[in-house]
Amino acid sequence: MSEQPISEQQRVVGIVGSPREGGNTDVLVNEILQGAKASGAEVEVIALRDLTIEPCRACDACRERGECVLDDDFPTLLERMSASQAWVLGTPVYWWGPTAQFKAFLDRWYMANARRNIFHERRIAFAIPSGGGPSYANHTVGILEEVAAYLGMDHRGTLATAAGGLGDVRNQAETMERAREMGRLLVA
Repeated sequence: MSEQPISEQQRVVGIVGSPREGGNTDVLVNEILQGAKASGAEVEVIALRDLTIEPCRACDACRERGECVLDDDFPTLLERMSASQAWVLGTPVYWWGPTAQFKAFLDRWYMANARRNIFHERRIAFAIPSGGGPSYANHTVGILEEVAAYLGMDHRGTLATAAGGLGDVRNQAETMERAREMGRLLVA
């Protein structure tokens, strides 16, 4: 079997919704991407903390125009995501939900009804660390899995784990292996 030309190589983009650089969300998203890379994919990681993404105004202009009226980094981010066959979305749990940065990003998906092809059948995985016990992530997991189902995405897995200190998830060998396996599943 010959190698795929680089233009046909699968791309996987990881979106980190944590405001904290080097934290557990960064570690998990990067580990999932390493699994995808080991399976032959080209990978890219994007941290929302480095972008300006304004909250949705619910003005419905996107339904009429097919694009958002806000002038920020979201359209460029969406283009980068659209160029990928699979996405890894990561957010830590803040008060039983995603971070404010991640929620603003997710709310901008509202225009999906106007441009559903961006999301439909896209392979997706979620990385959700929390400082509390396993139940702390339940609402965040529920939000993301319901959104994926609503948009007809190909949900390949959710990795929710408890890890409190900065980068502590690195010490969880089983979690790190599950992350790499999730990356391989995104490419399969």
